[in-house]
Amino acid sequence: MLNCFVLWSVTFFLSLSFTHWIYKWKHHKSSGRLPPGSLGLPLFGETFSFFSPNTSLDIAPFMKSRIKRYGPIFKTSILGEYMVVSTDTDFNNFIFQQEGRLFQSWYPETFTRIFGVNNMSTLHGFMYKYLKNLILSLFGVDSLKEKLLPDIKQFAIKRLHEWSCQPSIKMREESSAMIFDLTAKKLISHDSRKSLDNLRDNFNAFIEGLLSFPINFPGTSYYKCIQFHAFRGEKNVISMMKKLLNERRRCLKEGPDEDFFNLIIKELEKEGTQLTEDIAFDIMFVILFASYETTSLSITMAVKFLTDHPKVLSKLEEEHKNIIKNRVNPSSGITWNEYKSMIYTSHVINETMRLANIAPAIFRKTMQDIMTKDGYTIPAGWAVMVCPSATHLDPNIYEDPCIFYPLRWEKTDATVGSKYFMAFGGGMRFCVGADFSRLQTSVFLHHLVTKYRWIAVKGGEIVRTPGLKFPNGFHINLIDRE
Repeated sequence: MLNCFVLWSVTFFLSLSFTHWIYKWKHHKSSGRLPPGSLGLPLFGETFSFFSPNTSLDIAPFMKSRIKRYGPIFKTSILGEYMVVSTDTDFNNFIFQQEGRLFQSWYPETFTRIFGVNNMSTLHGFMYKYLKNLILSLFGVDSLKEKLLPDIKQFAIKRLHEWSCQPSIKMREESSAMIFDLTAKKLISHDSRKSLDNLRDNFNAFIEGLLSFPINFPGTSYYKCIQFHAFRGEKNVISMMKKLLNERRRCLKEGPDEDFFNLIIKELEKEGTQLTEDIAFDIMFVILFASYETTSLSITMAVKFLTDHPKVLSKLEEEHKNIIKNRVNPSSGITWNEYKSMIYTSHVINETMRLANIAPAIFRKTMQDIMTKDGYTIPAGWAVMVCPSATHLDPNIYEDPCIFYPLRWEKTDATVGSKYFMAFGGGMRFCVGADFSRLQTSVFLHHLVTKYRWIAVKGGEIVRTPGLKFPNGFHINLIDRE
């Protein structure tokens, strides 16, 4: 009898504790009224719904259903974090403008686990500005104009010729290789075709895991990603960079004058420098990933949209043929002035990035309690997710938002680009590689549409989880016009 009573008491206590825990999870304490929404299941929150596959270019069902039910600002829980999602254009702009005062950059632990705690996305204040200026010294407009443009041209010309000699190519994979190899050359003078240690191979395994459901459990893509980064990635990538760093330090004057590694070494040797080797390696890792993932996706999506919209392709061809026609020497390469004259090309790139929404979310964290215009309170320490697609696909901002129509950008006021166009973020954390990415895409498209034509062979379907993927690839047959 006593044993039954003890068992009943323990069961009752555990049930009461569990009920209390669920209640606390559902009813988070706040000094004000929290935005409407659901925190979902304890621990998991609404993570499963957030990562549900979506095959449409439209706003994800997760966002659309909650906007309809709760309005443009709502609470949720994803990846174990209390979070407020903002699909409100004005509030998003407020978040970007209050960087460092009311909000600070933040990314989930699943991100920092892979890229390190010292990557650019997690640094603040002086250190962030210091490193941003360091990166701009290599990837800023002056460097693009004087130093990088010739390399970008040569990479595009060479790779397009190689692709045209093959029966078909996987557009996503090949564009990734082209962009990655170019960036690695400018960062550390790495040539993947000559080196025994291929840096790009060390990125392929964890890319899939980073964009998959972040459950660190044996057998999942994310688990493989973590294992790869912690062991093989650390061994092959970071060890390779450390080896190169030591070699370069011994003969700095003999090394390349223009790569990022030399800039890093000079900064490391300055008295009182804020830079450490670990921070430098984390930053280079993120830059390599960004080049590998974002610009290559933008190029792939541009080719897909041009394939599906022959009238747009014809107009783009006309612009680039006129550029060649107006040259004194038709066989000379692209000049900076020609690049700046590519107005319609810029429209195509903007429209591609608006519809592709390659960055599905931008994260910040509140530094104090924040009051919204509707009287809701976002508690200090809560994550805030800005949803760019909600702005990019808002019919009140863009007419027929799911239609690919580059000419819409003729009427767009460039001065409000950061508010209504967030493909490169906004505020003080506007992407430092934005100009680099746009230049690469423009130069690539120039050589593609003037020298080649192509046929889609298979694939091309997209899926978001929420990162953008091509589950069946996007295969094209590239044909030299001559």
